[in-house]
Amino acid sequence: MGENQHLVEIVGVRKSFGANEVLKDIDLTIGRGEAIVIAGPSGSGKSTLLRCINALETIDSGDIQFDGRSISDAGKEVHKLRAEMGMVFQQFNLFPHKTVLQNITIGPTEVKGIPKNEADQRARELLERVGIPEKADSFPADLSGGQQQRVAIARSLAMDPKLMLFDEPTSALDPEMIREVLDVMRDLARDGMTMMVVTHEMGFAREVCDRIVFIDEGAIIEEAPPQEFFENAKSERARDFVDKILHH
Repeated sequence: MGENQHLVEIVGVRKSFGANEVLKDIDLTIGRGEAIVIAGPSGSGKSTLLRCINALETIDSGDIQFDGRSISDAGKEVHKLRAEMGMVFQQFNLFPHKTVLQNITIGPTEVKGIPKNEADQRARELLERVGIPEKADSFPADLSGGQQQRVAIARSLAMDPKLMLFDEPTSALDPEMIREVLDVMRDLARDGMTMMVVTHEMGFAREVCDRIVFIDEGAIIEEAPPQEFFENAKSERARDFVDKILHH
């Protein structure tokens, strides 16, 4: 089968927690090399959508295709598919008792069987890329939140993912650290990484993303390039959202 231009195809996805339907018939495609920001009020289903894409949550109906393969039908293969996606959460989820270098190399050596010296070298290159090469032998507790999140990004990149998912990666950070994490993400997008980012950082969305997907109450209300979205959102709900964000 030829390379489909879409890396992710979401068709008719529904997801409920009990009686609460959190995703209502979601259709969305993500092109290779595209950077998408998923925006919307809190509790609108944005994080759940990301978690369904990397199979941390199962879907009730519909289908999610990743690189031409169905995630919902993957069965045991789902671990292979998940290894091709990097996920960066609000909390950094680093192993506290391992050094920064060990945190980054554990996936490549244990999951992919990459020799340790090779994994170490790649980890050092990635630390260079995220701007903290001097922290290789530090422990997470000795790093600022912004540094820990940059290590978490490097750890995801060490698996050489086809897709990076970011779930509010800066919302647990102090304001002065947000920029350093967004800068790394901006560079990734510029280098052509396919990215889906749930964030409230609309400056980042405006500057970096190709498309904003606006979700409210579990449904996609609107999708548009950032400039169009901010300047003339079509739906009232999107306009309200933009007004709140731009004038708060």
